[in-house]
Amino acid sequence: MRREGIRLRKNGRTVQKEMNDQNRGELTDIKSLPYPALEQWILENGEKKFRAKQLYQWMHEKHVDSLDAMGNIPGSLKEKIRRNCTFTVLEKVTCQVSAQDGTRKYLFRLEDGNMVESVLMPYKHGNSVCISSQAGCRMGCRFCASTLDGLVRNLTPAEMLEQVYRISADTGERVSNVVIMGTGEPLDNFENLLVFLTMLTDENGLNISQRNVTVSTCGIIPKIYALAEKKLQITLAVSLHASSQEKRRKLMPVAEAYEIHDLIQACRDYFAETGRRITFEYSLAAGVNDQAQDADELAQLIRGLPCHINLIPINPVKERDFAQPPQKAVQDFQKRLEKYRINVTIRREMGRDIDGACGQLRKRFAERQDA
Repeated sequence: MRREGIRLRKNGRTVQKEMNDQNRGELTDIKSLPYPALEQWILENGEKKFRAKQLYQWMHEKHVDSLDAMGNIPGSLKEKIRRNCTFTVLEKVTCQVSAQDGTRKYLFRLEDGNMVESVLMPYKHGNSVCISSQAGCRMGCRFCASTLDGLVRNLTPAEMLEQVYRISADTGERVSNVVIMGTGEPLDNFENLLVFLTMLTDENGLNISQRNVTVSTCGIIPKIYALAEKKLQITLAVSLHASSQEKRRKLMPVAEAYEIHDLIQACRDYFAETGRRITFEYSLAAGVNDQAQDADELAQLIRGLPCHINLIPINPVKERDFAQPPQKAVQDFQKRLEKYRINVTIRREMGRDIDGACGQLRKRFAERQDA
């Protein structure tokens, strides 16, 4: 298992985990099993079928952090799980709370010592949680802190779910919306993402409506088509950030593989297949992609496509040279798009005072550990 850029905490738990690494390939990740798969595991292990429902509810509805907390599960079954399975529970390392808007940014430690970030954003309509799908990221977007140290590994379905569960347990409040827009590229972890979405929306667990789930991508075209085939009712958010292929290539290395017009066509096809309006994320960087010409080109690029544009004044990252445009420039960009009858909003900035940009908290913590 790769551990690039991360210093592992050498406590007893970590040492014991490293001693058992070679055996983990034989263990079942029980919290990553969708309900039908859990039923099958229960039956294969000589247990009554109804135990699957009890076990699933303890893990995915009540969010217990240990087998011992499962009151109606017999000791013999718990012992089978201990011998044959991993039971994923994330450890909260720190939580920063914004004094401006109540946003809570969490840093969680995975069992192998890697760190991931998650964010709770309180809104009038309910709590929204933004989770990570990978430890690190290999997409290399020029303005993003998440990708500075590259990709370490994909997260399992259980590790993605646990970010939601631990935040809900920490706040004592229900999560009503989930956004997979934190560290990592979700479509680069496609199979685990699909399992996560299945379990997140399962009526036996959190039972979150698909329409309350957003999946972000920098634009991996083959996976967009693969996702469209699933005909899910989630929102697909595409990180566009440029109005032309030339500018997008400078900002996002993924543009070297996928041309911008091909990406927009994939979005048109996604809408035709699912009926779900596309959201385009557009980070505004002063003097880079925030000019009137950029707005005009963007309007022509997406012409006729049912979509919504989120304008995001870029969140400054010290390792990058991009600056946030003045508020007037952002508003002018919005008004110019609206003249083309495009649905556009300026995203409300949240968590600016608590390492708000993706990857900042994780990187700062790693730097302090290495100091």
